Amino acid sequence: MPKIRKTKANSKYVPYASGFRPPNKDRQLKAIGFDTSSKPTNIDDWLAQYNEDGQTYKQFLQDCPWISSRKRKSVKQRFVPEGSNILEKYPDGKIYIVPVGEFDGHHYFYFDELAKFAEIYLGIPVSTLPGVDLEVKIKDRKAFWVEHPSETSQLKSDTRRSSSRTKQHTLESRFKGTQYQLGVKDLLKMLRLKIPDDALCFIGLTLSDLFCDDTDLFVAGMAAGNHRVAIFSFYRYNPTLSFSQADWFDVTMDKKQTQENIHKIMFQRSCKLLVHEINHLLGIDHCIFYDCCMNGSGHLSEDFRQPMHLCPVDLRKLQKLVGFGILKRYNNLLKFYEKHEMEEEREWVSKRIKMIGHISKSLEQEQLGLSQSS
Repeated sequence: MPKIRKTKANSKYVPYASGFRPPNKDRQLKAIGFDTSSKPTNIDDWLAQYNEDGQTYKQFLQDCPWISSRKRKSVKQRFVPEGSNILEKYPDGKIYIVPVGEFDGHHYFYFDELAKFAEIYLGIPVSTLPGVDLEVKIKDRKAFWVEHPSETSQLKSDTRRSSSRTKQHTLESRFKGTQYQLGVKDLLKMLRLKIPDDALCFIGLTLSDLFCDDTDLFVAGMAAGNHRVAIFSFYRYNPTLSFSQADWFDVTMDKKQTQENIHKIMFQRSCKLLVHEINHLLGIDHCIFYDCCMNGSGHLSEDFRQPMHLCPVDLRKLQKLVGFGILKRYNNLLKFYEKHEMEEEREWVSKRIKMIGHISKSLEQEQLGLSQSS
């Protein structure tokens, strides 16, 4: 209830109630329930190498091309300028993922489940497309993108006559013994030729190792954001493989791993990589504020220990862009994590759901108290 004022209404100084101490920044951060960004523990960690400025929510609103009409010029689909989010502005838009190279026989990969996870996580429709064939000739030290008859224009609204011949496009590559890597630039170039007209972005996924420059040990992938295409490799996410820090071709295998363990680890790592990179294509930069799925990683160990979840800053960006309900998204993620026995992620999202429930209950009680007192 209101109290009788002991100070003048227009007093410049109004003290806190006796005994109250306003929370400092540490308490404010802890109240959110997220850990602040971890400090580097290795000279190869991302923040030990790069001076990242970070991207605030306000900067995201200013920079994200999907919020404005800047993407309209490059996207060949219906555009609704008065839409308040990406789904309303591009009502026919989808995210596509496509296997690049051989995946059959690797039964620890389920593309439909990867697509389902990305759709739940991002709140945007995600579809898979038939795979692209690669031919790698170890003896000849050559690699090719294989384009089959009628494949050229089956996705795009292209008026050109489709070829009746199978074509082979030479890809940049390098070989050492039985090991090989493919150049990301040529792969991105080929993906650009196949991007569907209704694609918000087009993601190629491969089990081939990748590189960009001759000095690279490897690259996990690369995106061409202006062209809405990206290519990413799961090769180094295989827990049976160990890699040299000096030579890209120096790889050893641990044959003691069970198929169940391989599947579980690779699937979790692949889910995280996929949504991290798609978020980049949607305009979300690396996070420096909290432990977050959008943290940068300087090496595989740092990548593996980073969380699946988005921090409050980046979750707010994605929610603004897409317009999903936070609680509904968390509940759907919980079901997915339970189905795939992703225990760490299941436990984390369960705590968030409970916290939202407590906050909602407190607000309801507060509103009830106000209505009764008025």
